[in-house]
Amino acid sequence: MPWFGKEKKEPEAYENILSGLKKLYKTKLLPLEEIYRFHEFHSPVLQDADFDAKPMILLVGQYSTGKTTFIKYLLESDFPGIRIGPEPTTDRFIVIMHGEEEGVCPGNALVVDTKKQFRALSKFGNSFLNRFQCSTLDNPVLKSLSLIDTPGILSGEKQRLDRGYDFIGVLEWFAERVDTIILLFDAHKLDISDEFRRSIEALKGHDEKIRIVLNKADMIDHQQLMRVYGALMWSLGKVIRTPEVARVYIGSFWNQPLHYDENRRLFELEHQDLFKDLQALPRNAALRKLNDLIKRTRLAKVWSFF
Repeated sequence: MPWFGKEKKEPEAYENILSGLKKLYKTKLLPLEEIYRFHEFHSPVLQDADFDAKPMILLVGQYSTGKTTFIKYLLESDFPGIRIGPEPTTDRFIVIMHGEEEGVCPGNALVVDTKKQFRALSKFGNSFLNRFQCSTLDNPVLKSLSLIDTPGILSGEKQRLDRGYDFIGVLEWFAERVDTIILLFDAHKLDISDEFRRSIEALKGHDEKIRIVLNKADMIDHQQLMRVYGALMWSLGKVIRTPEVARVYIGSFWNQPLHYDENRRLFELEHQDLFKDLQALPRNAALRKLNDLIKRTRLAKVWSFF
């Protein structure tokens, strides 16, 4: 007999977690967002492509810290549009995804593709879209995740130049949607420029996604490495204000012989730890999407009270 005349409601069953998240969003959260105009002031509507997307890794760092080389090392191959050099060579946001054929899709075509999760990036204008592209290639690593290479963050007088679009705003958009953010530092360039500081501050609220990599560590000996590591932690302490000590992965992520071989064992262990973390992303992708949807629900609930 129903308690006080109320029938017990059976829990809904879904084919999988992602289909359940899609239905819950469209039937429960989306109507609330539309009533209180959440999309106009905070975040655009989530599409099916946002739920279906593979885990994404965002690489951020100053120019010539090895972001593009890190991707090449991870994929064990080049990708369409790759450019590597000591000067600021990557002047655009490049999404590296799996595809049956190698190719490059420009930004203006990418944001109208309903199968991709980048439609909302059109709000940043043509100046950004001209510096946005998707490179596709048939690579086993890309079958389970996607990578995002970013323009090198400038320092000195160069950082005063206008990029022509809201660089920090684009970083914030990606940070909200990616699964992991890798901050790369060069062992020879530990200074954090004003633009780099603003970029790191734009990642606040996503601390659990951030992984810090001290790259090119084979270029210095053991004693210098200890000093560099201490200096990096001191610099990070002034920008990333958390009570916990940030985990820093030390290594040299390229396929060239080590310059100083004495730290080989340390680098091998650090590489294993970092790649083990990255390999877990596909397994935890559904959980991360659930976590992000809960965060979005709380934001929408708070917004509805204003």
